[in-house]
Amino acid sequence: MTYQEVLQNARETLSKNCKACPVCNGRACGNHIPGPGAKGVGDTAIRNYEKWQDIRVNMDTIHPFVTPDTSLELFGKSFRYPFFAGPVGAVTTHYSDKYDDMAYNNILVKACAENGIAAFTGDGLDPEVMKVACQAIAAAGGMGIPTVKPWNQETIDAKMALCERSGCFAVAMDIDAAGLPFLKNMNPPAGSKSVEQLAEIARMAGKPFIVKGVMTVSGALKARQAGASAIVVSNHGGRVLDQCPATAEVLVDIVDALKGSGVKVLVDGGIRSGVDVFKALAIGADAVIICRPFVPMVYGGAEEGVKLYIEKIGAELSDTMAMCGAKDLASINRDMVFLK
Repeated sequence: MTYQEVLQNARETLSKNCKACPVCNGRACGNHIPGPGAKGVGDTAIRNYEKWQDIRVNMDTIHPFVTPDTSLELFGKSFRYPFFAGPVGAVTTHYSDKYDDMAYNNILVKACAENGIAAFTGDGLDPEVMKVACQAIAAAGGMGIPTVKPWNQETIDAKMALCERSGCFAVAMDIDAAGLPFLKNMNPPAGSKSVEQLAEIARMAGKPFIVKGVMTVSGALKARQAGASAIVVSNHGGRVLDQCPATAEVLVDIVDALKGSGVKVLVDGGIRSGVDVFKALAIGADAVIICRPFVPMVYGGAEEGVKLYIEKIGAELSDTMAMCGAKDLASINRDMVFLK
């Protein structure tokens, strides 16, 4: 199968909510939710994509020839590439009833682990979403990162117990999901967390804790104060707040603010190629998360589709590194990109 064949297969099985576009840039889905759309006018997902395209790479081929080393070390684990699959929950509602969350996560987590990366898994109002995600991670030998939403404390306790049983190597919380209406309707309500509350959750995790959904320097510093091992610069794909800046626009300042702190910086939002991955690493991110494009890969090609996509992004990254003079990830620096 080719990438185009996987997309074509996906178009035949996905609902009208997702078009399996040649490039997932947010334009076709706009503000259509259910589906991969964004909140409000739907422009944040589009802006995420476009701002990565505004950054250019600086070609330099006057250097010794090497085959670039794309491997990443993170939290005591070795990965083939510095990117991960992002969390998706409630796939039947948003994409198609071809798969439920158990089937989707079983395919994604297994295929990612077998091909040298790891998958973040999603969470949802239905308790089964986190349960089956953690089962998939356990089946993959713990090679996955469950992502817990900022529920009320009672619900977090139950979710963290599932994470512990999964044997996962890290736990994430998408704190920006505080903007989702169903969390606010809980009793007691869920949503944003104080530094003290987040610190308690980090202690409860008992392993590297990742705070996903940081978009400001002050937010990054608060996550560090709470004991986060890593943050994800993310606006939840534009799904929780309209009129956000793009992640590419805020990454530089956040990276600079956390320099020397030991807190790892990941970033997502509109990253759609290995060249985009290179740009994020050059700005200073330690790794990247790609979310929505993995959905049509699962729906259109199952494990083979996921493998093909990982290899596609990895090959693009390796080629960009070679053409810009980076022999390994540590060699990638800000001089290798052109920032307007």
